Amino acid sequence: MQEDSLVRNLGVEFIEKTLDYKYSYNFDWLGMPIIQFPQDILAFQEVVWQVKPDLIVETGVARGGSILYSSSLMHLLDKCHPLSWPRKVIGIDIDIRPHNRLRIEEHPLSTNVTLIEGSSIDPSTFEQVKQISSPYKKIIVCLDSNHTHQHVLEELILYSQLVSIDSYCIVYDTITEMLPPEKYHAAKWAPGNSPLTAVKEFMSEREDFIVDNQIYDKLLISVAPQGHLKRIK
Repeated sequence: MQEDSLVRNLGVEFIEKTLDYKYSYNFDWLGMPIIQFPQDILAFQEVVWQVKPDLIVETGVARGGSILYSSSLMHLLDKCHPLSWPRKVIGIDIDIRPHNRLRIEEHPLSTNVTLIEGSSIDPSTFEQVKQISSPYKKIIVCLDSNHTHQHVLEELILYSQLVSIDSYCIVYDTITEMLPPEKYHAAKWAPGNSPLTAVKEFMSEREDFIVDNQIYDKLLISVAPQGHLKRIK
């Protein structure tokens, strides 16, 4: 399937055609808007089950569904593969609106969630995350905040430090690079200034990460082509 260019192009075309309808806004996770494609939602739980992290760090909180999705997966891992310490999720956003924070904190699965308000690339924000994450052994990082090249590159440089060997840093919205520029007339990011251009620059200087293309190759409909970066050393 990965060698069928027609099928691969259909996946990108589907995302292009549904972007104007905000297709990713159609889905909730346990009552909270998750703003993700179903394929990426399913792929993430496969990664989590494979890695069995004790900490997930996410940049970009939005309406809270993704944070609570990670939280629910961690609760399931605690049941299936208990540790001597509770698993945790950290969510970082430059603007966590009070009503979103309240909905997240009142959700029954939020007991393992810590929210940090601040720019993900601010040194003081990263220092908070670094201190909280220091006792944890297996860490997954998800980058899904500001999608400009420079912001994502700075996130990659900082947060890749936290990723454990055989775990992942997942960069979302790399699909931006494959879509028409006019789709992004109102955004700060666009083809040429996107998460994928940041990934390519980051990977050009790193030997401790590889791009795990097997994940995208089976999804085809995904906002994260070339975005699953696996730490190998």
